[in-house]
Amino acid sequence: MSGTDGLALATRGLRKNYGSRRALNGLDLSVPTGVVYGFLGPNGAGKTTTMRVLTGLVHSDGGTVELLGKPFKRGDRRRLFEVGALVESPTFYPFLSGRANLRELAAAGAPVPAGRIDELLDLMGLADRAGDKVQNYSMGMKQRLGIAGALLNDPKLLLLDEPANGLDPAGIVAMRDTLKTLAGLGKTVFISSHLLAEVQVMADVVGIIAAGKLVREGPLKELLSLEGVVRVRVRPSLVDAAIKTLAPLAKAEPLAETDRDEGWLSVHLAPDRAEDVNQMLAGAGIFASGLESSADLEMLFLDLTGGNGSPDGEGTFVGLTGPIDGQDGGTPAGKGAAA
Repeated sequence: MSGTDGLALATRGLRKNYGSRRALNGLDLSVPTGVVYGFLGPNGAGKTTTMRVLTGLVHSDGGTVELLGKPFKRGDRRRLFEVGALVESPTFYPFLSGRANLRELAAAGAPVPAGRIDELLDLMGLADRAGDKVQNYSMGMKQRLGIAGALLNDPKLLLLDEPANGLDPAGIVAMRDTLKTLAGLGKTVFISSHLLAEVQVMADVVGIIAAGKLVREGPLKELLSLEGVVRVRVRPSLVDAAIKTLAPLAKAEPLAETDRDEGWLSVHLAPDRAEDVNQMLAGAGIFASGLESSADLEMLFLDLTGGNGSPDGEGTFVGLTGPIDGQDGGTPAGKGAAA
C-alpha cells in the first residue's frame, strides 16, 4: 500500500514560487475520505495558492497531487468532473436567473441528471428566488448559488474556499449542517476558512500551514486534547518568579506583553492539570488570583503560527474573540471556479 491509499486528497512535496517568493515549500496534505477537513493558515501561508493548484487554476513547480486516489496533472480537466470546487468569489451572468446560471454551468461539464438543478436550489435555500436575476442577489445568495454549482455533478470531493463568505449567522449554521450532512453521506469536504470558531464545530480533521509547509494535521479532537492551555494570573511583579517556578512542570509565558502587565500567564499543560499549576505556585508562596483552562482551535492556531505571515492577502482569521489577521484577498474577477 502507498502512503496515499484511502485518501480523498493528497499532496506530496508541493512547491510553488511567484518570482523570488516561495508560496508553497514542500506541502504534504493527507485528507481522509468522508470527512470535513478544515484547511487553515495565517496571512501569506500559501492557503489560497494551494486551492488554486488543487483546482488547476495554477500549476505547481514541483511535487504531486492526488485527487480521489489518482494523480492530478496538467491538462487533466476531466479529473475535475468528480470534484466540485468553489474558489474565491463565484462569478455569474448577472442578467440571467439563478436557475439559468446553473443550467449554463451544467452545460459546460459532465451530464447533469434532470431535476438536479431544482434539487440543489432547494438544498441551498434559493428555490423561491431561482427565477430572479443574479444581479439582484445578495452576496450571501451568490455564495450559496456558487456552492450549488459546485455540487452539480454530485462530486465525491468538494473543495470550498471561504464557503461562509457573505452569509448571515443563520446562513452559516445552515451551511455547516449541509456540509456535515454531505460528509455523513461519504463525501469529502475540504474547506479553506478564516472562521476558526466555525471550523472548530464543523471540521473532523484540520491541517494548519505556515510559510508554505504543513505544521500540524490530524483529527481535531486529538489535536485539541494535546494542545490544551492553563491560564493563571499572578501579581505582575511575580510573573518572572512564577515562570521560573513552573518550569519543571511546563513552559509558562505571557501570552502577550499586555498580559505580562496584568499578570496573566499561559501554561502549556493539559487543561485538567490546572490544580497542579495552582499547587506548585502556592508551594513557592505565589498565590493565583485567577485560574482557567481551555483547549480551542484559536489557541492551537496561534501557538503553531503566532498569527504571523508575509503579506500576500491570504486571509483574515476570525477566532473566538475576533479578527486575528489581515483581510483575505483573491484573484481578479472571473477567476473563481465552480467545477
